[in-house]
Amino acid sequence: MLTANEIRDSFKSFFESKGHQIVPSAPMVIKDDPTLMFTNAGMNQFKDIILGNQPAKYKRVADSQKCLRVSGKHNDLEEVGHDTYHHTMFEMLGNWSFGDYFKKEAISWAWEYLVDVLKIDPKNLYATVFEGSPEEGLERDNEAASYWEQFLPKDHILNGNKHDNFWEMGDTGPCGPCSEIHIDSRSEEEKAKVPGNQLVNKDHPQVIEIWNLVFMQFNRKADGSLEGLPAKVIDTGMGFERLVRTLQGKTSNYDTDIFQPILTAIAGMTGKKYGEDEKSDIAMRVIADHIRTIAFSVTDGQLPSNAKAGYVIRRILRRAVRYGYTFLDQKQAFMYKLLPVLIENMGAAYPELSAQKGLIAKVIKEEEDSFLRTLETGIRLLEKTMADAKAAGKTEISGKDAFTLYDTFGFPLDLTELILRENGMTADLKEFDAEMQQQKQRARNAATVETGDWIVLKEGTSEFVGYDYTEYETSILRYRQVKQKNQTLYQIVLDKTPFYAESGGQVGDTGVLVSEFETIEIIDTKKENNLPIHIAKKLPEHLEAPMMACVDADKRAACAANHSCTHLLDEALRSVLGDHVEQKGSLVTPDSLRFDFSHFQKVTDEQLREVEHLVNAKIRANIPLTEYRSIPIEEAKELGAIALFGEKYGDRVRVIRFGSSIEFCGGTHVS
Repeated sequence: MLTANEIRDSFKSFFESKGHQIVPSAPMVIKDDPTLMFTNAGMNQFKDIILGNQPAKYKRVADSQKCLRVSGKHNDLEEVGHDTYHHTMFEMLGNWSFGDYFKKEAISWAWEYLVDVLKIDPKNLYATVFEGSPEEGLERDNEAASYWEQFLPKDHILNGNKHDNFWEMGDTGPCGPCSEIHIDSRSEEEKAKVPGNQLVNKDHPQVIEIWNLVFMQFNRKADGSLEGLPAKVIDTGMGFERLVRTLQGKTSNYDTDIFQPILTAIAGMTGKKYGEDEKSDIAMRVIADHIRTIAFSVTDGQLPSNAKAGYVIRRILRRAVRYGYTFLDQKQAFMYKLLPVLIENMGAAYPELSAQKGLIAKVIKEEEDSFLRTLETGIRLLEKTMADAKAAGKTEISGKDAFTLYDTFGFPLDLTELILRENGMTADLKEFDAEMQQQKQRARNAATVETGDWIVLKEGTSEFVGYDYTEYETSILRYRQVKQKNQTLYQIVLDKTPFYAESGGQVGDTGVLVSEFETIEIIDTKKENNLPIHIAKKLPEHLEAPMMACVDADKRAACAANHSCTHLLDEALRSVLGDHVEQKGSLVTPDSLRFDFSHFQKVTDEQLREVEHLVNAKIRANIPLTEYRSIPIEEAKELGAIALFGEKYGDRVRVIRFGSSIEFCGGTHVS
């Protein structure tokens, strides 16, 4: 029987033999995409290629991508651990073609890998194809069906609806039909009673999708219409955990060698045996799933916090701690002790786990200790709420109180209900749901953005010239209208720009576009899928006219000083606190800098003063800047340049050096 690590390697080897470049997994935590917090599919790291913002370095690519999904069409955090096949973190095996091969090769290679290489019995395989959509003028994907007919009988090729078999990147952008491969792992007796083709996409735990082949051939415009893509894209994704389960003959992902070592370690730690009690089994599955998510998130630079991606990670960690507390009697921090078994299991495929093991353990233990204190506080608050209700002759607490416990203290509803039940009480769930809906609506209203189509004035790519100039002659390549929070703005792409687009913690430049006819204010510069976008409140009347792009030089100079200072600060912190200190984010504005870093205890006043003295001494030494504009990444590493974990670097990088401070960096600096 193949191990999980052997299966992962066999996938990469197979596609390497088909001319694919094997690339490393992108970070699971996404830094420079405002539309996504986490990598939730294998294609995320290739978005800028698919959108045409960047040329493809390789026409064929394959990888194993670490992904995180905590919401969306196939998953919900509260389901994880309760069934056999949903996860927060999972691996996606994928192969891509950017304008090279298309449906025929994608289908025949998928078949060859599953049937010839992995020896899966073809009678257990089913393929779905897009049934078409008359209202969109799209016919059935007969092309894909004809290729499947070379391998499968017709009753194993099923039509799928738009929800299941038409893939879209978002409301606009690249999209196209897809073909899913499903496998029937039921016993022969069950198959004799009900044929597998009746159970595909019906949520049967043993008839599941394992591979999705996406054929991107259209672009969805803002008005909903479709146009053909000039360069068609193949994007496939196969659930690694489901594939391993199939090949190892198991009925649950948790019974494979991906999870069994972790479950065994949890059993040894808690004195509970997996498989004996449903409640403790669910708790053990939750913890086995969540420890992977948390460890990988920390290695990718995301610490638990109270906002955005950090809040998601904190919520996942607290869910695991709470299951351990309630069902496995773990009243002390315990999850951090599972790291050695996780690293033994996955460290070879993902060496970043071993490299960061000390930091991961410290972060998890600190979070566990903190939440266990919060749990105690929550329980005391709930006890007071119950006492007040009883004194008023009630056996029900208000949904508002239950929601405050959930929202403010991270106290899950099911734990509130459990404690209430033990005391013969209930919560007003209708009121709780109403409070939850109001909060979701507030979040949705704050995030609603209406984006128009790009209006292309001329073809070309945008070039950044801002390291050398703060003013440069330019022209507009394309623009679009964006509506957000009752405000209409315009996004403008220039052919050459001195404006620095917000990234690496440094805020975007502001300034003006000046032509002989008018002056347009640029209020911000952002990066979206690697494209620098200039944001203005109005468009120039003469869109085709040449213009000067002029950066606010005083603001830029202040940003540069603060950015250079973060480099000196990073070096000083490592010198004073130890080499384990790692930058976890920063904010560089004209007025101030903020530097986030990982350390396992509070920094003392004496240490802070020492750091300040070191940084100020370096500034007074007036060390000249040495910039390596575009050097091979291996050369940068030989220089000793410090890379940020969780950042994805290309083959050529920029390195900034001030004496002994040497860092990878794309920002602007003092000379």
